[in-house]
Amino acid sequence: MFVSDAYHLPAMIYLHKILPIFVLPTGLVLALLLFGLISRRRSPIWAALFLFWLCSTPLLSGRLMAAVENYGHRLDPATLPKANAIVVLSGMLKTTPGPNNTMITEWSEASDRFWGGLALYRAGKAPRLIFTGGWVPWQPHAPSEGEQLRAIAQAQGIPPSAITITGKVSNTAAEAEAVHTLLKLPNPTLLLVTSAYHMPRAQRLFQQTGCAVIPYPVDFYTGSSQPFTILSFFPSAHAFQQTEMAWRELIGRIYYRV
Repeated sequence: MFVSDAYHLPAMIYLHKILPIFVLPTGLVLALLLFGLISRRRSPIWAALFLFWLCSTPLLSGRLMAAVENYGHRLDPATLPKANAIVVLSGMLKTTPGPNNTMITEWSEASDRFWGGLALYRAGKAPRLIFTGGWVPWQPHAPSEGEQLRAIAQAQGIPPSAITITGKVSNTAAEAEAVHTLLKLPNPTLLLVTSAYHMPRAQRLFQQTGCAVIPYPVDFYTGSSQPFTILSFFPSAHAFQQTEMAWRELIGRIYYRV
């Protein structure tokens, strides 16, 4: 089952992806370095180096991500109430080059979203499993993520009649609108499945459409407690990536609030 496409124009999608770069750590570090080189001043360069070091340390990244994840933990599906539908947000598949100029679909780090949705369905928490049709304009001919996940879910034994996918969507706001339109209920109750760091923003957007949301966060990057050791001060590429991810999520929350 499909609903009509609920995605923005490609130009707007590119803007949503590109504009945050200028206020993320990478953009700020580059801007400070460029300003220092042009002005021939050392202070902006030292500031850039300090910001780069700080954002690359577990001292910052782990604590920032834990705060973005609301210091939560994985829930037992059996403890959750029943709902009208289980909604699994896109963002867990990626494509890589294969043999003979083909493209192969692989799981990304967020694959827990898919398995979390299946766990809720198998626990009998809702009669309907909805995958959103994640789509990007730079892969116009690729099937939506929802279409691919439907095939994988059926291969895992989920009945085709229980699976629904939305039309193509490009961000969380569009996912919320598409799901609400799809259900055709005044105030549906949803079990919402997405990564823990993304849950607060997703929950808010779905609630704004009139849905009652039961959050089921998965794909945790940190635990509720962050041990403090000497290694917390040593930079790493993984820590910098985690800082960028948490920072971007905070920007998204501010954007949708404004």
